Amino acid sequence: MKVLIDTNVVLDVLGKREPFVEHSTAILMLAGSQKISASITANTVTDIYYLLRKHISSKEAVKEAMLGLMDVLDVVDVTRNDYIKAFDLLIADYEDALLVHCAKRTKAEYIITRNTKDFVNSPVEAIAPEDFLIRFFNE
Repeated sequence: MKVLIDTNVVLDVLGKREPFVEHSTAILMLAGSQKISASITANTVTDIYYLLRKHISSKEAVKEAMLGLMDVLDVVDVTRNDYIKAFDLLIADYEDALLVHCAKRTKAEYIITRNTKDFVNSPVEAIAPEDFLIRFFNE
Protein backbone atom coordinates (compact mmCIF):
# COMPACT_ATOMS: atom_id res chain seq x y z
CA MET A 1 0.00 0.00 0.00
CA LYS A 2 1.37 3.38 -1.03
CA VAL A 3 0.89 6.42 1.23
CA LEU A 4 2.07 10.01 1.39
CA ILE A 5 2.75 11.31 4.89
CA ASP A 6 1.97 14.87 5.93
CA THR A 7 4.53 16.95 7.83
CA ASN A 8 2.54 16.89 11.08
CA VAL A 9 2.87 13.10 11.39
CA VAL A 10 6.66 13.24 11.11
CA LEU A 11 6.83 16.14 13.57
CA ASP A 12 4.75 14.13 16.06
CA VAL A 13 7.48 11.49 16.06
CA LEU A 14 10.53 13.74 16.04
CA GLY A 15 9.02 16.11 18.61
CA LYS A 16 7.56 13.29 20.72
CA ARG A 17 4.27 15.19 20.70
CA GLU A 18 1.65 13.68 22.96
CA PRO A 19 -0.87 12.21 22.52
CA PHE A 20 0.01 11.68 18.85
CA VAL A 21 3.50 10.18 19.01
CA GLU A 22 2.41 6.56 19.51
CA HIS A 23 0.28 6.26 16.37
CA SER A 24 2.58 8.39 14.23
CA THR A 25 5.57 6.28 15.31
CA ALA A 26 3.65 3.13 14.38
CA ILE A 27 3.15 4.54 10.87
CA LEU A 28 6.88 5.14 10.44
CA MET A 29 7.62 1.68 11.83
CA LEU A 30 5.32 0.14 9.21
CA ALA A 31 7.29 2.03 6.58
CA GLY A 32 10.60 0.92 8.10
CA SER A 33 9.51 -2.72 8.03
CA GLN A 34 8.27 -2.24 4.44
CA LYS A 35 4.68 -3.16 5.31
CA ILE A 36 3.67 0.07 3.59
CA SER A 37 5.41 2.16 0.97
CA ALA A 38 5.56 5.62 2.53
CA SER A 39 6.79 8.91 1.15
CA ILE A 40 7.10 12.54 2.09
CA THR A 41 7.47 15.43 -0.33
CA ALA A 42 10.70 17.32 -0.88
CA ASN A 43 8.93 20.33 0.65
CA THR A 44 8.30 18.32 3.81
CA VAL A 45 12.01 17.52 4.06
CA THR A 46 12.99 21.19 4.02
CA ASP A 47 10.16 22.16 6.39
CA ILE A 48 11.21 19.53 8.91
CA TYR A 49 14.87 20.47 8.63
CA TYR A 50 14.03 24.13 9.25
CA LEU A 51 11.87 23.32 12.29
CA LEU A 52 14.45 20.94 13.77
CA ARG A 53 17.23 23.50 13.39
CA LYS A 54 15.12 26.00 15.34
CA HIS A 55 14.90 23.59 18.29
CA ILE A 56 18.13 21.59 18.11
CA SER A 57 21.41 23.46 18.19
CA SER A 58 23.53 20.56 16.94
CA LYS A 59 23.61 20.53 13.16
CA GLU A 60 24.98 16.98 13.31
CA ALA A 61 22.02 15.79 15.43
CA VAL A 62 19.60 17.31 12.92
CA LYS A 63 21.49 15.68 10.05
CA GLU A 64 21.28 12.28 11.76
CA ALA A 65 17.55 12.69 12.37
CA MET A 66 16.97 13.68 8.75
CA LEU A 67 19.07 10.83 7.35
CA GLY A 68 17.26 8.38 9.64
CA LEU A 69 13.97 9.66 8.34
CA MET A 70 15.08 9.28 4.74
CA ASP A 71 16.19 5.70 5.45
CA VAL A 72 12.56 4.90 6.22
CA LEU A 73 10.65 7.17 3.84
CA ASP A 74 10.95 7.87 0.13
CA VAL A 75 11.13 11.50 -0.95
CA VAL A 76 8.78 12.63 -3.71
CA ASP A 77 10.04 15.45 -5.88
CA VAL A 78 7.82 18.48 -6.32
CA THR A 79 7.72 19.63 -9.91
CA ARG A 80 6.77 22.89 -11.57
CA ASN A 81 3.64 21.17 -12.86
CA ASP A 82 2.70 20.13 -9.30
CA TYR A 83 2.84 23.74 -8.18
CA ILE A 84 0.65 24.81 -11.11
CA LYS A 85 -1.89 21.96 -10.84
CA ALA A 86 -2.31 22.50 -7.09
CA PHE A 87 -4.14 25.75 -7.88
CA ASP A 88 -6.88 23.77 -9.65
CA LEU A 89 -7.78 21.63 -6.64
CA LEU A 90 -10.68 22.50 -4.35
CA ILE A 91 -8.42 22.56 -1.31
CA ALA A 92 -8.39 25.79 0.71
CA ASP A 93 -4.74 25.66 1.77
CA TYR A 94 -2.22 25.78 -1.08
CA GLU A 95 0.36 23.70 0.79
CA ASP A 96 -2.24 20.97 1.35
CA ALA A 97 -3.30 21.20 -2.30
CA LEU A 98 0.31 20.67 -3.32
CA LEU A 99 0.51 17.59 -1.10
CA VAL A 100 -2.70 16.26 -2.64
CA HIS A 101 -1.45 16.77 -6.17
CA CYS A 102 1.83 15.00 -5.36
CA ALA A 103 -0.13 12.13 -3.81
CA LYS A 104 -2.31 11.89 -6.90
CA ARG A 105 0.64 12.05 -9.30
CA THR A 106 2.56 9.35 -7.45
CA LYS A 107 -0.57 7.18 -7.13
CA ALA A 108 -0.59 7.20 -3.34
CA GLU A 109 -3.70 5.50 -2.01
CA TYR A 110 -3.85 7.60 1.16
CA ILE A 111 -2.54 10.78 2.68
CA ILE A 112 -1.76 10.17 6.33
CA THR A 113 -2.35 13.36 8.30
CA ARG A 114 -3.81 14.53 11.57
CA ASN A 115 -5.57 17.35 9.74
CA THR A 116 -8.07 15.28 7.75
CA LYS A 117 -10.61 18.13 7.77
CA ASP A 118 -8.23 20.12 5.56
CA PHE A 119 -8.49 17.44 2.85
CA VAL A 120 -12.28 17.09 2.54
CA ASN A 121 -12.26 17.72 -1.22
CA SER A 122 -9.16 15.67 -1.90
CA PRO A 123 -9.26 13.04 -4.67
CA VAL A 124 -6.85 11.04 -2.50
CA GLU A 125 -8.38 9.97 0.81
CA ALA A 126 -6.85 11.58 3.88
CA ILE A 127 -6.78 9.46 7.01
CA ALA A 128 -5.48 10.01 10.53
CA PRO A 129 -2.64 7.76 11.73
CA GLU A 130 -4.84 6.11 14.37
CA ASP A 131 -7.64 5.42 11.87
CA PHE A 132 -5.17 4.04 9.32
CA LEU A 133 -3.78 1.62 11.90
CA ILE A 134 -7.25 0.47 12.95
CA ARG A 135 -8.53 0.06 9.39
CA PHE A 136 -5.58 -1.81 7.94
CA PHE A 137 -3.56 -3.28 10.79
CA ASN A 138 -6.13 -3.83 13.57
CA GLU A 139 -4.04 -1.76 15.97
